[in-house]
Amino acid sequence: MSLRKVNISILIVAVVIFLLVLHHNFLGLSDFLKRELTDANPLGLQPVDFIPAVPQRLADERNDKEISVVIAASDERLGGAIAAMNSIYHHTRSNVVFHIVTLNDTVDHLRLWLSNSALKNLRYRILDFDPRVLEGKIEVDPQKADTLKPLTFARFYLPSLVPHAEKAIYVDDDVIVQDDILELYNTPLKPGHAAAFSDDCDSITNKVAVRGAGNQYNYIGFLDYKKETIRKLAMKANTCSFNPGVIVANLTEWKLQNITKQLEKWMALNVVEQLYSRTLAGSITTPPLLIVFYKQHSSIDPMWNVRHLGSTAGKRYSPQFVKAAKLLHWNGHFKPWGRTASYAEVWEKWYIPDPTGKFSLIRRHSEAYEAK
Repeated sequence: MSLRKVNISILIVAVVIFLLVLHHNFLGLSDFLKRELTDANPLGLQPVDFIPAVPQRLADERNDKEISVVIAASDERLGGAIAAMNSIYHHTRSNVVFHIVTLNDTVDHLRLWLSNSALKNLRYRILDFDPRVLEGKIEVDPQKADTLKPLTFARFYLPSLVPHAEKAIYVDDDVIVQDDILELYNTPLKPGHAAAFSDDCDSITNKVAVRGAGNQYNYIGFLDYKKETIRKLAMKANTCSFNPGVIVANLTEWKLQNITKQLEKWMALNVVEQLYSRTLAGSITTPPLLIVFYKQHSSIDPMWNVRHLGSTAGKRYSPQFVKAAKLLHWNGHFKPWGRTASYAEVWEKWYIPDPTGKFSLIRRHSEAYEAK
């Protein structure tokens, strides 16, 4: 009888030890998973949300080609990003994955808009961009701090945004796509080139180049050639510039050439030496890209970046040409969600009203729009 009691006691002790070991391992696994989910990217790019797959019935209708598209989505321009993604999604049968870069206070708004609209089946990943990444790399005017747009620099960090892809597309939030994004994705890049852009001197944009402040179609319009640092680069001042609102990137080559570090270097140098042109009318993201990619980039078909639609409120293209364009770009002050913009009706076809009501179009006919 005493022997039986001893055996039972040993069995109980063994079970307790087994449970303790199991509990310890479970806690260790739990801590590991928490670290995997919460550790921020060294660049401050924190994955927030990801829908890994579309419903099977939709997947069957689309081909296997996966295309990574990066787009920035700030709260005050969120409707633009929504319209851009909607136009891309509805013009392709490819499996597009959107990598949406935003700020922390916009994440919930963006997620609600996507989940309660026609885009609920979109494949996407939301990334929270930490503006502290830009410390020491951009000059902040205390009186104009509100005008600083950190998300405009997201395109500099493409390999961190899409770490497992070999190739990716970046588009601004003020575009509409009218053809299959697969064609843009298949843009051929020359050996050694990390990116392709649309040149400002192509047959289309050269006719409507912005000439109001400096020559905004060549390098001298963006860089201060009086500065010795710029002159030492031996870049011809009349070299045709390019528009960075649409980028096709070879991410493997981007990483090999350390493009991001090169861009950050010129950003930091500009803070100290003021290398950008004083007549610069466009985005301050363009000058460092022009330096790093001087004669080292491939070209995008100009029909995939028909721009300057936002440079004036008037219509500078014929309706037939606008219809034929593969990508329309409202770069400039007159955005298609604003009070006055050319061809706003074309953009509006792809706009999805905000289910939260936070974002609304500014229109002269706003009352008529709300009544629709």
